[in-house]
Amino acid sequence: MTDRNRFVAGEHSQAIWDSVADTLDEIENLPFLDALATGELPVKTFVNYILQDELYLNGYARAMCQLGVRAPSREDTRFWAQAAGEAVTVEEDMHAALLADEGFAPARDELTDDAGDPRPSPTTLGYTSYLIAQASTAAYPVGVAAVLPCFWVYAHMGKVLTERVGDGMDAHPYRAWIETYDSPEFDESVDGAVAILEREMAAADEATRQAMTAAFAQATVYELHFWASAHVFQSWDAAALGTPADEAALS
Repeated sequence: MTDRNRFVAGEHSQAIWDSVADTLDEIENLPFLDALATGELPVKTFVNYILQDELYLNGYARAMCQLGVRAPSREDTRFWAQAAGEAVTVEEDMHAALLADEGFAPARDELTDDAGDPRPSPTTLGYTSYLIAQASTAAYPVGVAAVLPCFWVYAHMGKVLTERVGDGMDAHPYRAWIETYDSPEFDESVDGAVAILEREMAAADEATRQAMTAAFAQATVYELHFWASAHVFQSWDAAALGTPADEAALS
């Protein structure tokens, strides 16, 4: 069984990780990720997710760049700059390779405009706006806590999915995506980010710790909703709001 505490760096990161246990349970049980693990996730659904993730990564990189500008040390500035550059580039290269697959082309064309661009869903726009706002205007430790779930939850789910797929990984249609998040390189980035969180929480006063815990929890809920909203093709269509299917998928 996957070790849920693999990336914990000390008592403070353990506490903040434990605080989102219920949300992690919901993430691990998402129909989207179950279908991805079995390889039965429809191509159009997967492409919709990838397109939304492309938009998300642009905002996520901006948030990390803001943290780099506001970081209290050159070491932190270097870490966030590298994370915004190298880590995001790896993910974007993976996305580009996937979307270049001829099997994904019809879905990509259907889900983008005449210029080949997707439109951000309400959840995608909300999540990226939240991260940029926290990284730009909240105290530096709170910004760190806000951006961390994207590192930590993806690394955790990469290992969960690898375990679920088991010996079938070689022939798995979404192997490249899973292996991006279950890799030594990604693990190293997550370890670095969690170490910064641990240090900042150890040095913070109680009010700041509470704000960090709240930001971490909010971003983890956004992680849950990001996958769920991609699964149901969430859009800005007012007529589709509040349907039973959407409510069940996003609850």
